[in-house]
Amino acid sequence: MSWDAEGAARAIAAAKASGMDFIEIALLDPASTDAALGRALLEQEELPAICSLGLPQAVWASHNPSGAIDFLTLAIEKAAGLGAEALSGVTYGGIGERSGLPPTDQELDNVATALAAAAKCAKSHGLAFGIEPVNRYETHLINTAAQGVAMIERIGADNMFLHLDTYHMNIEEKGAGNGIIAGRDHLRYIHLSESDRGTPGQGTCDWDEIFATLAAINFKGGLAMESFINMPPEIGYGLSVWRPVAESAEEVIGQGLPFLRGKAQQYGLI
Repeated sequence: MSWDAEGAARAIAAAKASGMDFIEIALLDPASTDAALGRALLEQEELPAICSLGLPQAVWASHNPSGAIDFLTLAIEKAAGLGAEALSGVTYGGIGERSGLPPTDQELDNVATALAAAAKCAKSHGLAFGIEPVNRYETHLINTAAQGVAMIERIGADNMFLHLDTYHMNIEEKGAGNGIIAGRDHLRYIHLSESDRGTPGQGTCDWDEIFATLAAINFKGGLAMESFINMPPEIGYGLSVWRPVAESAEEVIGQGLPFLRGKAQQYGLI
């Protein structure tokens, strides 16, 4: 989770050795990210990257839009420095941000203000800028594809995109296929994550429905395997992961990646 020299070298080498087409970099602490080193390592391995994050509590956009803009601006600069194609994730708030009530108009206004400024900044750096709806237990702000679309269309920035996640969709959508269809006009990226965040293919996600619907909308975006192994405590807390979701990272890579690649090939997505 730390994008220092050791962490970057280890992650990039492992991704390349596993046959991945690109890597997603968690920019949870952009200030500590060595962008120049990361870029050199990525270019050396010819490995494209996308960056993702969630906002720390002090700069949650719903209550501190100016703080969120400052944090996102730094993250965008670091992502551009890394040579990434986009910054995405829970760019509108925190992982674990829950008020106990539906989002207020003021909260959504603040979020829109922060995202509009961040999207403009990202465009100036040649980056796409995404938002990822996550489940009700991790935020009260944006939970569904339709809510994500509404925020994107409210802002109207042409470099903004919808980033879906099958784990969250398995909770929030009336079928993953319906969520994909609801987001189709803006969908450019999807996390392929199992129902327990473990090894893809070993849970209850309907992968045939997911891949068939992606094929039906002629999806051309990024297909990212996501699982959570060996997380630091602060991330485990935000995601409410209290026990191992897979036997090992080797299981996730060795079984989950071929499973997803096979499904993508079966449905003509790669």
